Amino acid sequence: MKCKNWPIGVCSWSLQRDIAGVAEAMNRISIEHVHLAVRPALQGKKKDFFDAVLKQSWTISSTMIDFPQEDYSTLESIKATGGIVPDQCWQQNHKLFVGAVETSAKLGVNYLSMHAGFIDESNPAYAGKFYDRVKCLADAAGEEDIMLLLETGQETAHDLRHFLEKLNHPAVGVNFDPANMILYGKGDPIEAVRLLSPWIKHIHIKDAIRTKQPGTWGTEVPWGEGQVCCDKFLKALKEIDFKGVLAIEREAGNDRFTDIKQTAERLRYFNG
Repeated sequence: MKCKNWPIGVCSWSLQRDIAGVAEAMNRISIEHVHLAVRPALQGKKKDFFDAVLKQSWTISSTMIDFPQEDYSTLESIKATGGIVPDQCWQQNHKLFVGAVETSAKLGVNYLSMHAGFIDESNPAYAGKFYDRVKCLADAAGEEDIMLLLETGQETAHDLRHFLEKLNHPAVGVNFDPANMILYGKGDPIEAVRLLSPWIKHIHIKDAIRTKQPGTWGTEVPWGEGQVCCDKFLKALKEIDFKGVLAIEREAGNDRFTDIKQTAERLRYFNG
C-alpha cells in the first residue's frame, strides 16, 4: 500500500503478535513494508525467527533493537534506564546491538533503529560517554553498510541536531517520530522535521496530545486525532523531499489492529 508519495509500512511490535501473526495482519491491511523488531531473534530461537521472516514477501524498511532494562512507566524512569545510558547494562546492550547489526545484515536491511537515551550536554562526563557509545555502535553498523537511526523524542530537535553535527558520523541518521516530540514535551514536530531534514531516513506515523501536567507523559491517540497536525506534517516531509517509508506505530489503545488499518487508509487518501 502507498499513499501519494511514500510506501506505507507498520512497526511489527505494534501488532503484539509473532511473525506469522504480523504477516496475517499485514495481508489484511495490504501492507508490504515492515519496521521489524529483532530482539526476539537474539533472545529466542534464532533459526525459527529467520525461517519465519524469510517466508514472507515483505520489504523490511528498517530493523529495530530495544533493551531489556528500559522502563517507560514515567519520564524519569526512562531517562534513567533508556537506551545505552545505564553503565551496568552497557556490555549486555552492546552485545545485543552487535547481534542486531548481524541480523540486519543477514536480512539485507540498510537501517537499524533504536532509542539511544537522553542527550544531556550539561554533564560533560555523561555527554562524553554518550558520544563515545553512539560512535562505537555506529562504527559497528557502518562496517556492515548499515545506518544507525536514532529515534526522536527525548530531546529537542535543536539539541539532537547539535549532537548529530558534533558527532559527524556517516552511519548515523534519524528515525523521526512526530508523536514522541509531543509525548516527551520536546517541541513542534513540524519545525523539527525542517531542523533535522538532512538526517531523516525513516518515519514513524504516530499521533499524540500534549500533557497538561509538566513532567508527565502526553497521551498517544490514533493518527489524525492528536496534535501532530497530520496533513501539515506530511506536507513538511514532501517539502524536505523525504524519500523513505512511513511506518505506522501504535503503542496504546485496546484495538491496535483497527487503529493501524484506519491510519493506513487515512495515509492512502492524503492528497497533499
